[in-house]
Amino acid sequence: MAIVSVTSTSVAVNPLKQSQAVGATLAFLGLKGMMPLLHGSQGCTALAKRVLVQHFHQTIPLSTTAMTEVATILGGEERVEQAILTLVQKSKPEIIGLCTSGLVETRGDDMERFIKEIRHRHPELDYLPIVLVSTPDFKGTLQDGFAAAVESIVKEIPQESSKQKACPTQITILASSAFTPGDIQEIKEIVTSFGLIPIVVPDLSGVLDSQIQDSSGIIAANGTTLSQLRSIDSSVFTLALGESMRAGAQILEKRFNIPYEVFGELTGITAVDKFLQALADISGVSVPEKYRYQRRQLQHVMLENHFYFGCKRVALALEPDLLWSTVYFLQSLGVQIHAAVTTTRSPVLEKLPIPSVTIGDLEDFEQLAVGSDLLISNSHAVAIAERLKIPLYRQGIPIFDRLDCNQSTKVGYRGTMQVLFEIGNLFLEQEAIVKH
Repeated sequence: MAIVSVTSTSVAVNPLKQSQAVGATLAFLGLKGMMPLLHGSQGCTALAKRVLVQHFHQTIPLSTTAMTEVATILGGEERVEQAILTLVQKSKPEIIGLCTSGLVETRGDDMERFIKEIRHRHPELDYLPIVLVSTPDFKGTLQDGFAAAVESIVKEIPQESSKQKACPTQITILASSAFTPGDIQEIKEIVTSFGLIPIVVPDLSGVLDSQIQDSSGIIAANGTTLSQLRSIDSSVFTLALGESMRAGAQILEKRFNIPYEVFGELTGITAVDKFLQALADISGVSVPEKYRYQRRQLQHVMLENHFYFGCKRVALALEPDLLWSTVYFLQSLGVQIHAAVTTTRSPVLEKLPIPSVTIGDLEDFEQLAVGSDLLISNSHAVAIAERLKIPLYRQGIPIFDRLDCNQSTKVGYRGTMQVLFEIGNLFLEQEAIVKH
């Protein structure tokens, strides 16, 4: 059991966390035909968009209500209405994801009333789902905003009927912000190999294909379709990947009486074994031979290379879901967790099998990481790694100084081997530097 402490400083000197708006926008990118709309100033939108453009190295669809000083004083309903009508006319989205910013949250705009009255004045918008998410950037983190968006999606998207006949092979997968597009693609391949039909919410696996199919980047070109969202009530089971997805799974259970299970990690032999067994139980299909072979490969790799990891000290600065998964994997290799810093409170933090976790920023991380053999964080920790002369393994968002961060995978047996080799090679390089 970990002791969770909060940094005593009143300001983040070197921020680790990203705003909720970034997380909600990221979730919305996994819905086909989606246009995220941020209700706030142009500056708020630009900051959120910059993070995602840096991370994905491509155009990100994100619009704004462009609140001015006058609009802030008089109220933002007219701005929201104008923005929605403009988007419908020019971009023709299938769904609009409406996020709030700290500006309008502080002012106290009644967003639910805004949407209700806009629909009353414009009945031609009845066909258009508008998913509202509260994402003030003065509290919460990227993971919180992502989870809030997923909860709003599964709660607000209307179903095709009150209750369709359940499809025995269809399952819903709620995937947290801890998973890359490459991870989602691997998860979909694993699930379909059991004869199951996965509806992933949100499905980020095709986010990198948007430029191939639609170079304009006006709306999200790939992801979970509206028809898939409207058929969720036909799923026989929900797999919540990441503790932050538990609330979304509970909403589906309450709405449609669909059972669920939460998987905190999909990296490492034990975690993948548990996931594959769950899929076998749901489908009635035994684990395919290719995964049995991959498991034997992973066992061999771990046995042959465990001495590179034993007693190594690692410091991590990650969002809670990703921190949980990474800590458990590293400990399975004999690694010691030297320090752990995260962004926000989560039920998983106190359950971590480490002495302590600090909710803080990268300045706290730099102080706690002294004496480590490896750092794990996003690209903002590069300067810290250089100052401490400790190698950095990049995880999380944003990663803007590597080209393959979104296609890489850490899930399943193959993904576990990939992470093992990448971290092991960093240890080898560091040992070579020390010898010379």
